[in-house]
Amino acid sequence: MPRRRIQFDPPLDVGVRRYVQALVRAGVRTFESCEGGRGHAYPEPTIRFHGGERAGRLALAVALRADLPVAALRRTWPIVEGDATGPYWELVFDAKDGATRTRRSTRARRAR
Repeated sequence: MPRRRIQFDPPLDVGVRRYVQALVRAGVRTFESCEGGRGHAYPEPTIRFHGGERAGRLALAVALRADLPVAALRRTWPIVEGDATGPYWELVFDAKDGATRTRRSTRARRAR
């Protein structure tokens, strides 16, 4: 069965597109993502998502099974205008390792 194409509005940052798609296909309810770096909302690639403890464990399992470069899984309560909001989950990825793995996996697929 072919994979269904997932559309995002606004479009995903290229640096986290594959990560977000893997999570969404597995049922993780993402609501924010960023490839990180200069001029971005986060210093490193980050995906935020909703859910309880099971959602955090699911997202981590999906990311590790997909060989994504996970650096951290965080439960966060952002402070907005003096009030704690959330909690939300964040999966944070190693930007350097992620670029290396993406190039490696692309070369491996082409070699097949």
